[in-house]
Amino acid sequence: MKKHLQVVGAVFLNNGKILAARRGNSKFAYVAHKYEFAGGKIEEGESPEQALVREIREELCADVRVDAPFLSLDYEYPDFSISLQLFYCTFLSPFRITEHESLNWLPIKELDEEEWAPADIPAVRKLKDEV
Repeated sequence: MKKHLQVVGAVFLNNGKILAARRGNSKFAYVAHKYEFAGGKIEEGESPEQALVREIREELCADVRVDAPFLSLDYEYPDFSISLQLFYCTFLSPFRITEHESLNWLPIKELDEEEWAPADIPAVRKLKDEV
């Protein structure tokens, strides 16, 4: 049976751009060097919002406010499955790169689905539709 993960991600918007975190090497080729929304796994006893605040503090060394739900979805990768909850968030402090290969503010209108982790593509499509 595949492992199932409960994960959260942050959608940061700034002047028509979105913060995209590019993953580095991965044992799963289908997500290696792909963009994703910063975030991570929900730990036992955490709400999705608490997990997102913790993950952003760990990944970006930043404090954030979780503003509103954006999208929830389930996705089956070949080796595992996820339930992903994305939230609009606002930075309350400066951020810096620690875990990702790069962080980039990308114009929403120009987002390329091929550059994103497969589970995040529905969110990319929704963002482009809303611009």
